Amino acid sequence: MRIEGDVKLDFKDVLIRPKRSTLASRNEVDCTRAFRFLHTGREWTGFPLVAANMDVTGTFAMARALGRFGATAALHKHHDVGALAEFFRGPDARHAFYSLGIGEADRAKLAAVKANGAAPVAICLDVANGYTEAFLDAVKRTRDDNPDAAIMAGNVVTGDMTEALVLAGADVVKIGIGPGSVCTTRKVTGVGYPQLSAIVECADAAHGLKGLVCADGGCTVPGDVAKAYGAGADFVMLGGMLAGHDECDGEIRWEERDGEKVAVGMVFYGMSSDVAMRKHSGGVAAYRASEGKSVVTPYRGPVEGTMQEIMGGVRSMMTYIGATKLKEVPKRTTFVRVSSQLNTVFGD
Repeated sequence: MRIEGDVKLDFKDVLIRPKRSTLASRNEVDCTRAFRFLHTGREWTGFPLVAANMDVTGTFAMARALGRFGATAALHKHHDVGALAEFFRGPDARHAFYSLGIGEADRAKLAAVKANGAAPVAICLDVANGYTEAFLDAVKRTRDDNPDAAIMAGNVVTGDMTEALVLAGADVVKIGIGPGSVCTTRKVTGVGYPQLSAIVECADAAHGLKGLVCADGGCTVPGDVAKAYGAGADFVMLGGMLAGHDECDGEIRWEERDGEKVAVGMVFYGMSSDVAMRKHSGGVAAYRASEGKSVVTPYRGPVEGTMQEIMGGVRSMMTYIGATKLKEVPKRTTFVRVSSQLNTVFGD
């Protein structure tokens, strides 16, 4: 047993310190990024935000809606082969990641989609625990099977495993264990890592190898998205912040008001919750525990309004620190610690 005494931080523990700037308006900043993926040489340009590959948010409608903002969605794993093939043959395929696990059934399903004339250009290889040798082997195998696809793989929270995944074939490493709003991994297992520090450390490891990272989980307001970019995240993945919209696929809760039925909420649940495992696996296996929960999130209408709020917050942050382009944000960010009696400054 050992104890690490270094300070580790979550989004709530810091604020971004403003800096003198010549920018006069949010219109003067560019919140898009351009990336060249390490293992394919494929280029991507857009607003680097990804809808999480959860049942509720990882839908075809969400991918199409976010595509209008230059963002993307990671489709959930449970769409059928025909629907996936039809989508990935269409014009919106560039706005989505094909998601899969590491089992042979997952591999066979992707092969069936490709056999239908639909080869995804981006793949999300997703497991809760990215620290197993089986996962590393799956990343290598997926890279061999899909040499032209950008691969995002995770989840991990430490620099050493980030490097291992990049070297195994991942272009983007997904960062986060337990920070999600409907994830209970930290409570059930005691395992996790404060998300802001995880992003900082894993981004440093990935960028040293010319890889990228995606911050997955923990963002509850637009300011958290801004902090994730400031910490070095190349992409930010959102679940709860994008739940409750028309483009989602959750169960809607209704109330009767003045004689009319009105949508007031939508069920949103973690993919390791009892709800998800009953739906897709027949229940929680005897050898494991549920590591997610189900909540009812407010109904929010079209996702367009939320996206404008998120992008507006990011643009405003950029004007506060004098960053003309989103890629400049990490270099311009100074975090001020606000969660202790003695405030501490992190950054330049």
